[in-house]
Amino acid sequence: MKALILGGYSARMQPSLTFTIPKPLIEFASKPIIFYQIEALEAVGVTEVILAVNYQAQVMQNFMKEHETRFRFKITFSIESEPLGTAGPLALARDKLIDDGSGEPFFVLNCDVFCEEYPFKQLITFHKSHAGEASILVTKNNFEMRTNDEHLPYATIDMDKSTGKVRSFVEKPDPIDGIFKTISVGIYLLNPSILDGIEPKRTSLEKQVFPKMVADGKVYGLWLKGLFWLDTWLMIDQQNYYINGLVSQLRNLRKRWPQKLASGAHIVGDVVVDETAEIGEGCMIGPDVAIGPDCVIEDGVKISSSAIMHGTRSREGASVTYSIIGWGSSIGRLAKVENSTMFAINFTVEV
Repeated sequence: MKALILGGYSARMQPSLTFTIPKPLIEFASKPIIFYQIEALEAVGVTEVILAVNYQAQVMQNFMKEHETRFRFKITFSIESEPLGTAGPLALARDKLIDDGSGEPFFVLNCDVFCEEYPFKQLITFHKSHAGEASILVTKNNFEMRTNDEHLPYATIDMDKSTGKVRSFVEKPDPIDGIFKTISVGIYLLNPSILDGIEPKRTSLEKQVFPKMVADGKVYGLWLKGLFWLDTWLMIDQQNYYINGLVSQLRNLRKRWPQKLASGAHIVGDVVVDETAEIGEGCMIGPDVAIGPDCVIEDGVKISSSAIMHGTRSREGASVTYSIIGWGSSIGRLAKVENSTMFAINFTVEV
């Protein structure tokens, strides 16, 4: 079984971390989002992951090359010379998706989706239970509209509750369409036959492919009650969304995998620290903190309700509260950062 992860352009997250970091590499709970996806795919028997990339393709390739020993299966790239939307990449990667001739369905994921536990196993079982060509993971819409003219940023789903057959699929509906309770998560399991109707040009799964398939009765939705998921662009667009999501994930780790949480005299509450990070004497880390790879936390630093991303140095006596600190940044000696601060890469704060 194979999987295609759609890279995306990250336009909604600029100006921000994604000027220099592709969206899949944004860290959450001290680990890039794409690592969670790939590890979950591997766990259900996926043998090859294809990364469809256009924006900052070389950055993605270099990063995955650096970490290739982390994974035990094949990771390949499908490079777009120009953005092909969400359907065009399937056609471009057609030969990679079906080269084994097995006829097995394949996963397609938006790169910016994080789940507490990716329900790939349930999606496989559900896909085998119906005669359709596409299975879509759906969940409750918790997005709060901030203005009367704002479009819902997800595809809305109407489906038969007993069979899961999708009756309508509307991408980013207008406000006049009303508030929809069920939305697409951006995780799909598709039969190879779907490739017959897609060309390697800019095309949208959500606007062009799925609505036609729905009209033909070929799309089914899997609703999972209590699914915990996050959208990366909202994480970066809204700091409170990111921090609240981090808190939920840390609580989940405490409940299910407490061994993944950090411990020690300097740790307060739920905290994750990458094994490559360094923490000095007299620090107070937590509660609700994630410290990423290669970070250096010098003596006497206090951090709470914050995410400290790859390669950041917090110097002696610094304080960080309710903040997201981007890659390679520097918090100066005795400097204080607080209240939903959002930094781009290589940002420096001095007293």
